[in-house]
Amino acid sequence: GVPIAIELDPHCNLTIERCRLADIIVLFKEYPHIDFVERGEELLDMLLATIRGEIRPVKSLWDCRLIQNFPTTRQPMRGFVDKIMTMERKDKILSISIGHGFQSADMPESGARILVVTDDAKAHGDAVAEALGRELWAIKDVSDPPHLEPGEAIEAALKAYRDKPIVIADTTDNAGGGAPSDNTTFIRELLARGVTGAAVGPVWDPVAVRFCHDAGLGAKLPLRFGGKAAKASGPPVDADVEIIGLSENGSQTFGGGKVPLGATAAIRAGGVEVVLITTRAQAMGLDLFSHLGIDPAAKKILVVKSNQHFHAAYAPIAADVLYADGDGPMVRNVLKLDYKRIARPIWPFDAVVHPKLLL
Repeated sequence: GVPIAIELDPHCNLTIERCRLADIIVLFKEYPHIDFVERGEELLDMLLATIRGEIRPVKSLWDCRLIQNFPTTRQPMRGFVDKIMTMERKDKILSISIGHGFQSADMPESGARILVVTDDAKAHGDAVAEALGRELWAIKDVSDPPHLEPGEAIEAALKAYRDKPIVIADTTDNAGGGAPSDNTTFIRELLARGVTGAAVGPVWDPVAVRFCHDAGLGAKLPLRFGGKAAKASGPPVDADVEIIGLSENGSQTFGGGKVPLGATAAIRAGGVEVVLITTRAQAMGLDLFSHLGIDPAAKKILVVKSNQHFHAAYAPIAADVLYADGDGPMVRNVLKLDYKRIARPIWPFDAVVHPKLLL
């Protein structure tokens, strides 16, 4: 008899059981997830209205039978999200959520799903969920931006630079998806090419951070950093560095909140500056760099270890944003993943699939 309402990241898996057990589910709509406060307020409003007996939420869940990346900062996904937001709070529709799914999860109920919550209008909710699910299917081939190899991304950035930074997302070393964030491929490529005016971050290496703090600001020393967690981290970088920034309690901003980075250090090796962190996180706010005295807007190339959450802060200062499919553990091409438990058929593994209403 107690209403249960939950707010979730759209990269959750909208399982049938989860949707049956909760009275109301609302997912963040934006990717990067900058709207969690607004969605939380909507959720609370619906929960209170349910308790007061003003609405009777019912759910419709459509399985799209596809695995794909859906950033909302570009078309056609931008327009799709804008459309569903205009549909809410009309015609008995209380909420519409796009469950992107988590493509690295090897479980039977992986994949994209549409969840529609209506005010006691199940048949209408079912029809809306199906229509939106089929619309999402129609844009699946063009929703994800192209991804370059690391060398290609650097070359493209050097050619495109004019007076604003070119941002490169090192997507396969994204701590937000579970990667260590200590892959060294981009750093080694930048150093080998003799690139100047470049910055990379964050690189998770608590040991190197401690060495930097012990040596002190302005110190110059040979330092081994990165490449520690796993084979996919690549070999460590050995370089003569200068310590250009230190913080015992570093942080970055995201969606109005503070994301802790622990003790941090900024080092300069040749023409490349690197932010080292202790508390593992992906790149989100510009203060990832600026809290250590690095001005991200003054750089030619910014390599950020993130899939998409960097975009809200970095795109406004950038001439262009490129996405790289590096050799970190978060494989971008799902066809390369060795799934064993996902339910088949599902796109892109199968050409013929069977989308359906689940709830």
